[in-house]
Amino acid sequence: MVAIAVVAILLIALPAYRWFFLISVLIGLVIAGGLTLWHKLHPIEEQDVEPKRPLGL
Repeated sequence: MVAIAVVAILLIALPAYRWFFLISVLIGLVIAGGLTLWHKLHPIEEQDVEPKRPLGL
């Protein structure tokens, strides 16, 4: 809640922060979309995970 309030105050009070915030959100969405696409095309399979039982249980 505090973080949302701080971002809202900065977006209202500082016009330059709006551009920074917009560019940051766009970069984050592009990276998230790229990672999502990558993991859909290259799913992790069981044999790729090591160690399968790290505690030996």
